[in-house]
Amino acid sequence: MPITAKDILYEDNHLIAVCKRAGDIVQVDETGDEPLDEMVKKYLAKTYNKPNSAFLGVVHRLDRPVSGVILFAKTSKALERMNAVFKNREVKKTYWAVVRNKPAKTSGTLVHWLVKNPQKNVVTPHNVEVEGSQRSELSYRLIGELNGYYLIEVDPLTGRSHQIRVQLSTLGCPIVGDNKYGYPRGSRKGSICLHARRLQFIHPVKKEPVNIFAKLPVDGFWEKFENM
Repeated sequence: MPITAKDILYEDNHLIAVCKRAGDIVQVDETGDEPLDEMVKKYLAKTYNKPNSAFLGVVHRLDRPVSGVILFAKTSKALERMNAVFKNREVKKTYWAVVRNKPAKTSGTLVHWLVKNPQKNVVTPHNVEVEGSQRSELSYRLIGELNGYYLIEVDPLTGRSHQIRVQLSTLGCPIVGDNKYGYPRGSRKGSICLHARRLQFIHPVKKEPVNIFAKLPVDGFWEKFENM
């Protein structure tokens, strides 16, 4: 499905943010499916009449089954500067996750050392540092409950692969639909109930605060949590 104006959350001469749909891949992979960065390039080329395509740099990534805010750079200068913003952890990322089990503590900080198996695309958490591991930290808080499902807000301090999914699973709270990390069944839509809700940072060129916010997907389930 092509990107249209309704998918755009933020845009200026330097950056463009879109609301990623669950199931979209950010960059090309072995599946051969059209990636999100190519869809956004086509949108820019059409919108601004650029027949030779448009520059687009990938600033960060979201797992394929995850929805929400994702940011791209429209110039090489903006890409370089935003890469530095993410590397220096000068960006605040907020996610919402729906789980079936209530966490024992309603808020807390989780620290693990994660090891990724690239062949199986699975991450294993460890409580202490092990060979090949990356330190991963997040804070979480329980927002509320709806019909036996619990909404958790997560602020990751690091940006590791599958981090939120595997760290919430260590609490006994696998994300709804995420059968890779302990939920009993997967989603027929290939999605999980993890949504990149907000992205906050200082604009690398304008030096102004930027706060990009993505509404929850409308799928008959997710949007029921919108007003929490």
